[in-house]
Amino acid sequence: MSRNDEDGRAGRSPSDEEWARFMEQAAAGEGNAPKEPSARARMVTERLRNRQDPPGWRTGPAWQEMRGRGRRGRRLKAALAIALIAGVALVVMRPELVIDKVTGKTRAREDAENAGPLSPETARPTAPPASADPDRPTPKDPFRGSPALQWADGAAGIEVPEATAVGGFSKEQVADALAKAKQFLVAANLDPATLRGERPETALKLLDPQQEELMKQLDDSYAQPSRERDPLNLFTRYDPAELKPVGDVVKVRGRMWVEEGQKPGMTDVKVDYSFVYPFVKTKGNPEDVARTIVRREATFSIADLRKWQGTPGRLMLTDYQRDIGNSACDRYDGYVHPSFFSDPPGSGPTPSGAPVDPYDRSKAIGADSQEGCGSLSRS
Repeated sequence: MSRNDEDGRAGRSPSDEEWARFMEQAAAGEGNAPKEPSARARMVTERLRNRQDPPGWRTGPAWQEMRGRGRRGRRLKAALAIALIAGVALVVMRPELVIDKVTGKTRAREDAENAGPLSPETARPTAPPASADPDRPTPKDPFRGSPALQWADGAAGIEVPEATAVGGFSKEQVADALAKAKQFLVAANLDPATLRGERPETALKLLDPQQEELMKQLDDSYAQPSRERDPLNLFTRYDPAELKPVGDVVKVRGRMWVEEGQKPGMTDVKVDYSFVYPFVKTKGNPEDVARTIVRREATFSIADLRKWQGTPGRLMLTDYQRDIGNSACDRYDGYVHPSFFSDPPGSGPTPSGAPVDPYDRSKAIGADSQEGCGSLSRS
């Protein structure tokens, strides 16, 4: 019922203050007010008498509070809307982050990253590295989902063992040979100039120039790469017009040791190392990262120059083998050519044979050799 209906007359309803004035007039005998105040008049008068609110106070929730709650509500809705839009954008741009949270891969990856680097390899492993979550690499995390995530960075992964006298050579002679073997590996597989295709002069100067046939083969391989004369047999190279390294880190794992030589008057420095290189295409999807894995085995010999012809202070390269994972097997231009996730299907030769794990260091190179282009179980 409206207040006008309650009063029984048209017009606006009298306010509490008007009722109070009416009551004062009635008490003074003025106007036509009844001598006995009505129940409503007594109620209003009592309310005004007991009221302690400050001037201008409104009954019910203060309008400032109501406006404040409205603003807070609008701010909350706006914040929720922004969060929703950001979440949708995240799913579109980086779906793997959301998927990782749901599947638990984030925790698995964090555990792998927090595990720290592996201890140095002192003997041939008895099995391949444990399988990891098959995460795709990203420009920020180029070794994501790879066993190489816990490998050492660059030259730090080529640890030189403590030298001892071996095969008639002093401790100092063996130490010198070990140091030069590391220098060769760094110059051949980690030096930025060598990687981008320049002639590896530092590495070549460590080899004995009296190995004339070997030196000619290396010269020919750089002058005119071919299947028979491939610089990749000893040196890792990419074409800067095609590829760009992701970051400046190459992951390395392996070992170096010394043995008495197969021939009298020689001592051998043996090396077995794997190198992992992340790339993106120079002209292509900048988010599509591919890894190439290069494993190298080699034997560097130091010789007693009273029995063998050689150059003092130089290494004889008496044996070398390589295995390259994720590189085109039908191109012989002297560069690695990795396959990318975004490559169209069927863009390369059809692989044959059982998939091979390029991170498996438990067998010697060539132990699982097969004809044709093989396939990888992971990269």
